[in-house]
Amino acid sequence: MKANNQQKYNQFRVHYPVFYYDSFQYIINENSIDIQFKFHTNEIQFAPKILIHFGTYKMQNLSKEFTDGLVFHIGLIELISYWKSVASPTIHIHKYSLSKEQENWWRKLYWKGLGEFFYQNGIQTSENLFFNFEYDQDPTPISHFKFKQIDESDRVIVPIGGGKDSVVTLEKLKEEHKIIPFIINPRGATLDCAKIAGFDHLNDIFIIQREIDLPLLELNKKGYLNGHTPFSAMLAFYSLLVSYITNTKDIALSNESSANESTIPNTDINHQYSKSIEFELDFQSYVKQNMNHCANYFSYLRNFSEIQIAEMFSQFTEYHKVFKSCNSGSKENKWCCNCSKCLFAYIILSPFIDDQKMIDIFGEDLLDKSDMIPYFDELTGIAPNKPFECVGTIDEVNEAVQLISKSRKDKLLIQRYLSIKNNT
Repeated sequence: MKANNQQKYNQFRVHYPVFYYDSFQYIINENSIDIQFKFHTNEIQFAPKILIHFGTYKMQNLSKEFTDGLVFHIGLIELISYWKSVASPTIHIHKYSLSKEQENWWRKLYWKGLGEFFYQNGIQTSENLFFNFEYDQDPTPISHFKFKQIDESDRVIVPIGGGKDSVVTLEKLKEEHKIIPFIINPRGATLDCAKIAGFDHLNDIFIIQREIDLPLLELNKKGYLNGHTPFSAMLAFYSLLVSYITNTKDIALSNESSANESTIPNTDINHQYSKSIEFELDFQSYVKQNMNHCANYFSYLRNFSEIQIAEMFSQFTEYHKVFKSCNSGSKENKWCCNCSKCLFAYIILSPFIDDQKMIDIFGEDLLDKSDMIPYFDELTGIAPNKPFECVGTIDEVNEAVQLISKSRKDKLLIQRYLSIKNNT
């Protein structure tokens, strides 16, 4: 349900007029890098830490300028989570500066990446007004950082999320390439999928441990502004660092064509904006113009529909008991069976996996569960808006439901669907 936080937003912008990107620092160890950023606004201080484990991957000799540049950019994407708590009208970057073209690129990312945040908080503003960049006197332009070409190789970096999409990318690419699996904040499903793919030990995986700084969690408890941030954009910038450290050019994401559909019809508000082709092309352009082609970032699944991906995944049976796509149950490594992501996964896979096996995977029959009706209506377009989750298009869900209805007409949700469609 949408909140009405316009007044709070306006008040915070007066009380916290400037949000400062103070500094970044990192320590390079034998098999890891420790990174810390410092941000502040008025009396509020943030100092998030990130730990990057290389595992057995040999680190090339890192250029300080190149590493500084990559870490600086990661700071700009990490900053979003902290800035949004007060939405200061000015972001002041200490020591360094962006060009006008870079400012416009970042403003667009913040604006579209936070579209859901503004919508869910009931905040009215515009891309030109919601913030501006500010710098010290005589700053060093970010173009000062010298980036270099990454060597071509037959290796491919594949981020693993623990769901069906990254499994398909892993299995398809490992037939012809050496895979560098990459996980942010490992959990049961991500590690289990990596293990089945042949990466048995933590040292076989490039791991980033990232935690939200405690003061932000305290602000959330106090009712400061909160909401969705563009996680996949953050993943993109971290993947550049993985690319540089391992000297591997290709980065294969698992973002499908459905990520391009707006969550709110006839708007630019898209929960999956940073998974969309628009962001992918923007990111490729930014890397090309500002980082000397240092990596090749692309989505392996971009041209596939959710139906096609589900059919491919259904063939990789060894993953069926370990994959998870549920945010609510992720900490406990389970399907919560009470959210739109669980229901979407159930629907999209059901045409290709038999009824009893689907029940075995999820622990219950989600097509026969009345509590799922609100989510079902959102996914199929019966309700006016899609859920704010990473799910397929309305057309894809309808196609899957129609396929299911050929053999499972007795299911509660299928009966509801057929009844509504027959009366419209």
